[in-house]
Amino acid sequence: MSLSAFSLSGELENIKQQNLYRSRRVIDSAQATHLTIDGKKVLNFCSNDYLGLANHPKVIAAFKKAADEYGVGSGSAHLICGHSIPHHALEEELAAFTGRDRALLFSTGYMANLGVISALLDKHDLVLEDKLNHASLLDGGLLAGAVFKRYLHGNSENLQAKISRSNAEKTLIVSDGVFSMDGDLAPLPDLINVARQTQAGLLIDDAHGLGVLGKTGGGVVEHFACNSNDVPILVGTLGKAFGTAGAFVAGSDELIEILIQKARTYIYTTAMPAAIAEATRASLQLVISENWRREKLNALVAQFRSGAAQLGLTLMDSNTPIQPIMCGDSEQAVKLSQQLLESGFWVSAIRPPTVPQGKARLRVTFSANHQSEEIDLLLSALERIVKNEN
Repeated sequence: MSLSAFSLSGELENIKQQNLYRSRRVIDSAQATHLTIDGKKVLNFCSNDYLGLANHPKVIAAFKKAADEYGVGSGSAHLICGHSIPHHALEEELAAFTGRDRALLFSTGYMANLGVISALLDKHDLVLEDKLNHASLLDGGLLAGAVFKRYLHGNSENLQAKISRSNAEKTLIVSDGVFSMDGDLAPLPDLINVARQTQAGLLIDDAHGLGVLGKTGGGVVEHFACNSNDVPILVGTLGKAFGTAGAFVAGSDELIEILIQKARTYIYTTAMPAAIAEATRASLQLVISENWRREKLNALVAQFRSGAAQLGLTLMDSNTPIQPIMCGDSEQAVKLSQQLLESGFWVSAIRPPTVPQGKARLRVTFSANHQSEEIDLLLSALERIVKNEN
């Protein structure tokens, strides 16, 4: 086949015509609520740095100190020569934080989800996933080679009905804890009940809940007053509320040993730098001790939702820092995002395939480093844009 026969220009043009084309913007400043992008100063309302720890002095200091001691690269995979004292210490501290026997570090949340699901299931098994699960969870289910089914979003009755029609050897229920595009919570108590009644395993990816929900930041498990027996497999990412990078799986000693032996995305990849692990140990202590960050987030969310309701904006049913403004049409979402950017506010337009067709939205997210006055400024900008649209 000639190179000309493998042209991709038509596919790119089709993406552009559907208003689904994605572009990167270059940031010329540290991650914060105030950024400089493409030379323009903006207020940032699209970051997942929920607690404002990505640029925290204590986290930076821990990173610098560890870099001086351990260098930059880890040198190899954890099972070769890449597993250092900081890695091991962080795993022990994450296990204690989540109330589980052990934790295992992965380089990214995507790799954690691919690794854990594919390590636990095979073609004789069944995996059931919420219809709105993150792409990494869906891909993990497909990679496992098990019978793959999706249940209606947050619908435990539909979930149970699908399990009842199966004769699989093992069944695993998989769900996000906080859904990243809608901001709502999984009905965790209902999922736990179904898992118990059907003897299924339960995996919760709490990427957007850990650090944010619960008195000590324990996420949806703490929010619903559950424990490790209720949710035996917990996945968490470190690049959101923790402000660093990487991910982990927490659970029983047996679970972690199985993953060390079988999770390909753990075995066959270079370990995260030790300096990242040390920085995360510092951020973990801030997550636990500084509850004012969660309290402030809740206040900012309440302020925004009240103001948005007065403007007649259509929001999703979310009390988390993820506050989507529904647009429906992709072209409209892109237009509103661009108008906000021109006014000095960075809010991402989220379009298919990230969200279903007809459900494009502006995904507004908040950080504990935002100020009340900045929420008012965003609301005022939205009001001006909406009036001009009408």
